[in-house]
Amino acid sequence: MTVDDSGSGTGAGSAPEGDPGRTAGSPADSSATRSERTAAHPRVDAPDAQSGENPLALRLEQLILGAERRYTPFQAARSAGVSMELASRFWRAMGFADIGQARALTEADVLALRRLAGLVEAGLLSEAMAVQVARSTGQTTARLAEWQIDSFLEGLTEPPEPGMTRTEVTYPLIELLLPELEEFLVYVWRRQLAAATGRVVQAGDDEEMVDRRLAVGFADLVGFTRLTRRMEEEELGELVEAFETTAADLVAAHGGRLIKTLGDEVLYAADDAGVAAEIALRLIETMANDETMPELRVGMAFGTVTTRMGDVFGTTVNLASRLTSIAPRDAVLVDGAFAEELIRTGEAPVSETEAAEEAAAAEKEGEEPPTYRFALQPMWQRPVRGLGVVEPWLLTRRES
Repeated sequence: MTVDDSGSGTGAGSAPEGDPGRTAGSPADSSATRSERTAAHPRVDAPDAQSGENPLALRLEQLILGAERRYTPFQAARSAGVSMELASRFWRAMGFADIGQARALTEADVLALRRLAGLVEAGLLSEAMAVQVARSTGQTTARLAEWQIDSFLEGLTEPPEPGMTRTEVTYPLIELLLPELEEFLVYVWRRQLAAATGRVVQAGDDEEMVDRRLAVGFADLVGFTRLTRRMEEEELGELVEAFETTAADLVAAHGGRLIKTLGDEVLYAADDAGVAAEIALRLIETMANDETMPELRVGMAFGTVTTRMGDVFGTTVNLASRLTSIAPRDAVLVDGAFAEELIRTGEAPVSETEAAEEAAAAEKEGEEPPTYRFALQPMWQRPVRGLGVVEPWLLTRRES
């Protein structure tokens, strides 16, 4: 939760004593009577008379946070030993709403402030970098939490039998899931951190750690706007989810990195142009074999890319986006630098004529001819908005 910079609080008060409603074990057994279930998990749908908040929401908050509400923002900042200004910056960066001076923060909030401020005091992070850490973490986990509630918990918390309330199901279910999901989140984060760290330390110099040469690709569903007018919302949601899932799986499986999804479009990157080319063609082939999917087009560029907070920026990214917009259906367009990189690494011949000459020479010498995975066909030069005149190349698989 973020804060209101104005005002100051009084001394911290203690939260009400007593059992917050924690239950042991799993949801009520189906053989239990309705009265027994009600006694174990009383209905708490009505807002609390004093706070105006739903008591179940308060119980769930306490279960998830593992602590009771105790501090106003001013008290939390004072307990953490940081200024209200810095506390406000951190909380807002994490994406939490202003709460004025309500007593709504916990020991965990104080500890989080203390940790961030401690990193700054120790000289491990600048204040600006600490705010970026808070913002990137908040944005990423906010999306994760929304997805888990919308697509996961919402379906699981439907009452399994008539007469059971949502209250009777939600609390014990979250109680069981929370430690498992927390452990899994930490595991995945450590794995991703290890992979990202490995990529950075392999960079040639310090500048390359931030501004790196990457292959960047956009994959875009053709005619998506028209589909939104014809399809029901649920069908459209299923199509987008299937597209994003398929794209994410293919990008990861072949060594790329999914940067972000934009509904009808995905952005990915790879250190190697050959890897990016393989992903692009796999995407086209996979979608073409799925009758429920619209046609796809892909645009890719290779060059210097600036990375910030998990995203990528720069002329290379803009060029890949523009190439996607002019790519034919079920086709892949790349820029000249991408084509040159494939030729340099031996993934594609300079031309089919040269490839044929190489094969003839190798056969004459009794040697194996060079093998190429991809073929490149130059297209007409054309002006691209904001980037001048470019010469796209059509990328295809090369037949043996």
